[in-house]
Parts: sequence; structure tokens; C-alpha cells
Amino acid sequence: VHLVESGGGLVQAGDSLRLACAASERTFSAMGWFRQAPGEQRAFVAGINSSGSRTNYADSVKGRFTVSRDNAKNTVYLQMNSLKPEDTAVYYCAADIYEDISPLATVSPAIHDFSSWGQGTQVTVSS
Repeated sequence: VHLVESGGGLVQAGDSLRLACAASERTFSAMGWFRQAPGEQRAFVAGINSSGSRTNYADSVKGRFTVSRDNAKNTVYLQMNSLKPEDTAVYYCAADIYEDISPLATVSPAIHDFSSWGQGTQVTVSS
């Protein structure tokens, strides 16, 4: 599956952004959002299972970010509110290697469980 992220930009602290990840085909696996700041390793941000019934968030974004998906549009979203300068990074989406076997499947935060990475979209939050 080919993934394309969009929606990044330059915003001020406290602002909101919505990222989108468009897939070339329907995915039956969990989708994850990750981010990588300069000099740091790529880290899990949020994920959602194939049915949209289960989500998972990094502690640093809980209560501020919301992940969702529209399977009719083959698109996953990341709504980011109350952005902070420390949210500055390149944001990537990826598909879990394995298809969900249950509509209630949980979402792994492990980067090695994901493949088919997009090219990333830059998010810069100024103070």
C-alpha cells in the first residue's frame, strides 16, 4: 500500500492542525502515526485499528490529539489540538504489517510492527 501524508505546516503554540494520510487501497490493518524530530528517533504518536473501534496514544499527546479513519475514503486523520513547540517534527503514517483478525484488535505502538511508510509531513510549532 502506498501512503501519502498531508496537512502539515507552521503554526503557533496553542493552534490546531489536522493531518491526513491517504492510502492507495483499502487497508485491513491498524494505522499508526509516528513523528521524528531532528536528532531523535522516530516515535509512536497514535494509532487506530482497522475498524476504528480501538485507538492508542503516546502519553505526550493524550487529550490533545485524536486519531480517526474513514475507510470509505481510505484515509486516516490526526487531529492535533493545543500544539506545543515540542510537537515540532516530521509526521509519518504507516500501516501495521499484519491485518487485524478482530474488529476489536488493539493497536501496537511498536515501530517494528509497521511498514509501508509515507514520505512524511513537516509540522512546526513556534512559541
